[in-house]
Amino acid sequence: MYSRKNDQESKINMKQYNILFLCTHNSARSIIGEALASTHPSGKLRGFSAGSTPGTSVNPYAVQIAKELGLDIALLKSKSWDVYVKSDAPKMDFIITVCDNAAGEQCPFWPGQPTTAHWGFPDPSQVQGTELEKKAAFNEVMNGLKKRIDILASMPLDKLDSMSLKAIHTQS
Repeated sequence: MYSRKNDQESKINMKQYNILFLCTHNSARSIIGEALASTHPSGKLRGFSAGSTPGTSVNPYAVQIAKELGLDIALLKSKSWDVYVKSDAPKMDFIITVCDNAAGEQCPFWPGQPTTAHWGFPDPSQVQGTELEKKAAFNEVMNGLKKRIDILASMPLDKLDSMSLKAIHTQS
């Protein structure tokens, strides 16, 4: 018989996989990825985000999405990817670039040889127009990332390689 208590216990005992989302400024797409992974109902993922040249603040639309997902927004800030190569940084299992600029840059050496992929999305913060059009651009990125993270969470994460992770991009 299925019980909620057993489901909660299995999530507590389940290995969580760290996933780092990278974007140039770490203010929108990577923040949304962090929020989606950290709040994913499977409990399998723990999201992080960083940028090659981080901005000074997180985009307000990305903050709103993170808040709606239930993430503690006090934890959100634009930060350099150098934070995650330090010896005391969490070990990443997966690293996903979400913008073409970050994908083309020379990334640092990631300890532990995490599985990597590129899931490119247009920058929603560059959309010009009404508030509704801007919010729609952010929601489009959120929905695209959500589809890919859902697929990722359904896979046997301990056996996933870079080719499989990259293939998720074509499945969504």
